[in-house]
Amino acid sequence: METQQIILPPVDERRQRVFDWLDAHGIRYTWYEHPEAPTIEIARQYWHNDGSKHCKNLFFRNHKGDRHYLVVFDCEQSLAIHDLEHRLHQGKLSFASEQRMARWLGLQPGSVSPFGLINDPANHVHLFLDANLRRWPALSFHPNDNRATVVIPQEEFAKFLAAVGNAYEYIELY
Repeated sequence: METQQIILPPVDERRQRVFDWLDAHGIRYTWYEHPEAPTIEIARQYWHNDGSKHCKNLFFRNHKGDRHYLVVFDCEQSLAIHDLEHRLHQGKLSFASEQRMARWLGLQPGSVSPFGLINDPANHVHLFLDANLRRWPALSFHPNDNRATVVIPQEEFAKFLAAVGNAYEYIELY
């Protein structure tokens, strides 16, 4: 699988697919455009002061490579993989390759977010979210395109999680 080349649609199509999916499921959100921001450090300069929590999104695989995990947490925090392994109880973890990211989320590095789960119809990817994210009125993510940010209220994000169908859990990550 690692050598398989996956061709992703253009980023404008990936972004529009997220908007179309959210709209089709009656999920409310706002969004804004900005220059390309593949890292938190770059994105920070474009964030709006809207009361939402900006999230860091990391994509992992297990040791065998047959399970994949999206881990979402406060962008102001950091996580050590060793600590994460103990908290998630999923065995040894490593970052998933670009090929795995393309296959399971339909994304490339720098644009990972829970919205990539719309590209996982088999619901293969397990989503872990830090429990502290629930304290915020809204969350912010890239809409599968790092040239934009979606702000989604918590109740709408809960609707997204229910509609997308992937297994998920909120846990204490730090």
